[in-house]
Amino acid sequence: MQQIILKKEPKLNSKLEAFPYQTDAVQSICELEYSAIFHEQGLGKSKIAIDLMLYWLEKKMIDTVLFVAKKSLIYNWEKEFLSHTFMKPKLLTQNKKSHYYVFNSPSRLMLCHYEMVLSEYERFKLFLRSRNVAVILDESVKIKNPDSSLTKVFFELAPLFKKRVIMTGTPVANRPYDIWAQIFFLDQGNSLGSDFNSFKRNADLSNELSEDTGLQVNFENYVEGIFDRISHFTVRETKRSGIIELPEKEIRKIKTDWESCQYELYRQISEETKAIVIKEGVPSEDNSEQFLKRMLRLVQVASNPALIDDGYKNEPGKLESLKNIIYDIISNNEKCIVWSAFTENIDWLTLELKKYGARKIHGKLNIEQRNKSIESFLTKDNIRILVATPGAAKEGLTLTSANHVIFYDRTFSLDDYLQAQDRIHRISQKKKCVIYNLIMKDSIDEWVDVLLEGKHLAAQLAQGDISLSYYKTKMSYDFGTIIKNILNIK
Repeated sequence: MQQIILKKEPKLNSKLEAFPYQTDAVQSICELEYSAIFHEQGLGKSKIAIDLMLYWLEKKMIDTVLFVAKKSLIYNWEKEFLSHTFMKPKLLTQNKKSHYYVFNSPSRLMLCHYEMVLSEYERFKLFLRSRNVAVILDESVKIKNPDSSLTKVFFELAPLFKKRVIMTGTPVANRPYDIWAQIFFLDQGNSLGSDFNSFKRNADLSNELSEDTGLQVNFENYVEGIFDRISHFTVRETKRSGIIELPEKEIRKIKTDWESCQYELYRQISEETKAIVIKEGVPSEDNSEQFLKRMLRLVQVASNPALIDDGYKNEPGKLESLKNIIYDIISNNEKCIVWSAFTENIDWLTLELKKYGARKIHGKLNIEQRNKSIESFLTKDNIRILVATPGAAKEGLTLTSANHVIFYDRTFSLDDYLQAQDRIHRISQKKKCVIYNLIMKDSIDEWVDVLLEGKHLAAQLAQGDISLSYYKTKMSYDFGTIIKNILNIK
């Protein structure tokens, strides 16, 4: 294949020096056909990926490097390239008329979002056959579902890339089996097998485990072996491994009291859900869509009944605790992020906290509006609070002007929880970080808390972060028992 020639080659040196562990990561994987960068969020995976690109181009191993990111992170990647390199990426944008010129330009660096690869599949296929291209998938959990049309397209294109890299701080986004499709993109089943359903059966953190110690042992042994099977092409560091000094991170659980009308509404919905559980068996958030919706309704009412009842005009029980926490933070001249899973809550809480100059980010705002909120929060002293949904702001952002994170509510997603809290606990943070979880007493919040702790331990075991013996001392499989108690099922 003939190499492309540029009239003027870009400078291939980095503007900024890497940390030693970042250099070690690049050296470990730079010669491999495929690799995974699984450093924990906040440890500078972007720098590793950029230096990897520069190495490939300098050694003329690759003609072009394609970075694929989530749509909301394209602007962030443009800033990363500006900060670290002397290169400017060719962008595949919504303007498809410009794509002809991008695909036919002799560029060394290209950037697009995941959906663009799906929509331009045929043109990508032709492009990859005409040029030596490496691909780096940012936040590769985007392709964790092997049955999605997006993932299938990446599976089909994978052999056409001369080098393949995936990167995410949370490869096990929710359950251990989430890692399968990401690894399959790299090696077509060499390490974790080619049968997803078989892998899922062995690596499923299901409620069945709570009643069968034999299943627990099989699950633990299987999950413990996952990282060993991929370790020869994977780099993984955590904040606890001593590679860099970060401030302490403290997690505080704040139990809150009910507002009376809020409790009555919760009790009614709880009784409806209880009836379904008795009929269908032990609940799991992976059950039917209808059951999931009912469980989410309980989360919503424990958070803010106005999410499902337009007639609710009282002050929800969590709001007073939230305001007390924020008052203490502001009094110390510090900033915080308030997270809620629900867009309507973001709008409401932004109004409730407007005296602190609150700014908001959620999925109904366009990219320009989100970026404006972020810039204000990062640069203006009078903007003390950012209110956001994890779905819109949990990834790719460094928000270390704040050192407090408050989860007004949480759903069942481990990825949302870990990624969101670590927007502040990352390189460049100088202050102690405090994570507050607001938990309504005697509510589904308590089940969510235990469930997320269990998912986190299973993820750590699969990722090689902890030993099996440590896992056994910390893990509880009592999900079914806890939810029965919360729903008052005998």
